[in-house]
Amino acid sequence: MLVPNWTVFSQTCSMTLRVAVVGAGPAGIYTADHLVKSDTGVSVDILERLPAPFGLVRYGVAPDHPRIKEIVKALQRVLANPRVRLLGNVDLGIDLKLDELRTYYDAVVIATGAMTDRPLGIVGEDLPGSFGAADFVSWYDAHPDVPRSWPLTAKSVAVVGAGNVALDVARVLAKTADEMLTTDIPEHVHAGLQANRATDVHVFARRGPAYVKFSPLELRELAHSPNIDVVVHPEGFEVDKASMEHIATNKQAKIVLDTLANWVGREPTGKPHRIHLHFLEQPVTIHGDHRVEALRTERTQLVGDGTVIGTGEETVWDVQAVYRAIGYRSTPLPGLPFDDTAGVIPNSGGRVLNLADEPIPSIYVTGWIKRGPIGLIGHTKSDAAETVTHLLAETRPTATKREPQAIEDHLTDRGVDFTTFAHWERVDAHELSLGRPTKRPRVKVAGREEMLLAGR
Repeated sequence: MLVPNWTVFSQTCSMTLRVAVVGAGPAGIYTADHLVKSDTGVSVDILERLPAPFGLVRYGVAPDHPRIKEIVKALQRVLANPRVRLLGNVDLGIDLKLDELRTYYDAVVIATGAMTDRPLGIVGEDLPGSFGAADFVSWYDAHPDVPRSWPLTAKSVAVVGAGNVALDVARVLAKTADEMLTTDIPEHVHAGLQANRATDVHVFARRGPAYVKFSPLELRELAHSPNIDVVVHPEGFEVDKASMEHIATNKQAKIVLDTLANWVGREPTGKPHRIHLHFLEQPVTIHGDHRVEALRTERTQLVGDGTVIGTGEETVWDVQAVYRAIGYRSTPLPGLPFDDTAGVIPNSGGRVLNLADEPIPSIYVTGWIKRGPIGLIGHTKSDAAETVTHLLAETRPTATKREPQAIEDHLTDRGVDFTTFAHWERVDAHELSLGRPTKRPRVKVAGREEMLLAGR
């Protein structure tokens, strides 16, 4: 393990630029990587609200997607850099105010991402049995701040959305619990999935099949389970001239459309669970007296430019739960402006702007809090590079000598039980050891207190 010697490092750099990055997901860690690889003497502290790093890679990727989680290896290498320090279990706005943070650093980069669900904005959305996909993902990924149980009593479920998160939710709801025993889920998630009563999961997309945001790999994975039949309903499976022009310039969209076309009209083979894919259907109302009892949708039609309009033709689906998976949304942070319409911190190329659209000195953003929840994990690299370019150009001339130990002393005085990269390494080793008896890759530690204890 590399242990940064901050005293030696500060003595070897006549003027070390000290930067705080708030958020230890891919966006924040890539930002730290760009900073320490620059030709400027930079030291970076990454402050994370949770005890463990990696953000959506750890708490937003479905557990049966270990290939995506391999990115953790690259992120760990950045955290092991002696010029990067992880300070976990530190909540900006509670443990530390923004103005306090600025006294310890020459610049602050906000990389807190997006973890809440966009609302559907329809009647009945607040009924019991109506859920946000992000909350369900947090449950099956054992996020330390969510309850251990999840109500999986519905036999027929609706998932509203046409992206990979919608497919993740549908797949986890349709798979058997034992199929997930090759993943890192803890016992309480396995027990919850064992109690799952769902047999039919209906996925609704407002647009046509050429415009869904599924990745080819995610879509094909639906058919890999020995317990799931994938049913693509022909009603709404329409492809017009604009759709053909769209797939002609989008290779992934063409592969997805071809895959779906091969599945249209296939009869179920008798497997115990079914995922139904419906196109050109938009949610109108969620019905129920005391909880979800049905979803009313409206058939839409293509209008020739990739968009759709409602037709007035409605269908009521007998479902007992509805999951909305129409996108994530960022939340405001104390002391910073927030564009509630766009769901981002106002910025220009990563420079945070005040209400007069003027840059706030030394405050920057990167990732989804900067540009909205679009793009894959890899897109955050170029995003971070843009922000870092502005930060270095504007902050180097104003750098002042600061002591790295000062922030730790401040947190200790506040009674904050902060974690470090060494703490994470012990948690990592502990999770790997939990998986060995059953030849699983790891078993994730759940709960904030459990995670703090595991790293001691």
